Amino acid sequence: MPHFLKRSAWWASLLLLAAAAAPTRSMADTVRTVLFFGDSLTAGYGLSDPDSEAFPAQVQALADADHVLLHVINAGLSGETSAGGLRRLDWVLKGTPDVIVLELGANDGLRGTALDVIEKNLQELIERVRKRSPGTRVVLAGMRMPENMGQDYAAGFAAIYPTLAKRNSCELIPFLLEGVGGKSELNQGDQIHPTAEGARIVAATVWRTLKPLLLAGSPRPTSGT
Repeated sequence: MPHFLKRSAWWASLLLLAAAAAPTRSMADTVRTVLFFGDSLTAGYGLSDPDSEAFPAQVQALADADHVLLHVINAGLSGETSAGGLRRLDWVLKGTPDVIVLELGANDGLRGTALDVIEKNLQELIERVRKRSPGTRVVLAGMRMPENMGQDYAAGFAAIYPTLAKRNSCELIPFLLEGVGGKSELNQGDQIHPTAEGARIVAATVWRTLKPLLLAGSPRPTSGT
C-alpha cells in the first residue's frame, strides 16, 4: 500500500476511535427547569422550612439523587385560586421553563366555586402558558374534594382534571395527594396541608410523572385546544 494511503487510513482510524471515545450528551446532561405554579400545597404552608420541606424542594432532592440536572422554581402562593392564578401567570411566567406543573383549583373547590368556572379558568391557564411559552410542557396536578362538599360536586370536581388533560394533551398527575390525603399522621392539624413527611410522599408522586417527561425531552404536543 502506498505510504500516503497508509497515512490516510491511520488518520481515519484515529478519528473513528476519537468519535467512539467522545462522551455522548444525553437528556440527563441537560439542565431542565420546572416551574411549580400553585397554592399553599406548593408553597409549603405550615412547614417549618418550606424551602427544603415543600414538595417542589423535595422533587429537587429526588432529581439530585437520580442525577437528573433540574432547576426547580416554586411559585406557590397560599390561598391562590384558579382566577388568582390567571391574574398572576404573566408575572410569574417570564422565562421559558421546560415544564410547568399547574396545581390549582383546590381553594376554588373548598369555596364551592361553580365547576364550570373552575374548568374554564384552568383551561385558560393552559392556553395562556402555551401562547406565551409554546415549548413548555404542561402537567396538571389533579385534586379531589372531600365528600362533605356533596358527592355530585366532589365527583364533578375530580373529573375536571382528566377532562382537561385529555382535551389539551397534557400530562396528568391523577391525584396530587395520593397516599397522603385523609391520613391524619401525614397532615398538619388542619388535615389539609401535608407534614414534611407527607410532602415527601407528594414529591415522589410528582417525580414519577416528571422524571420520564424530563428525560424524554420530547416537544410539547400541538394537538388539543
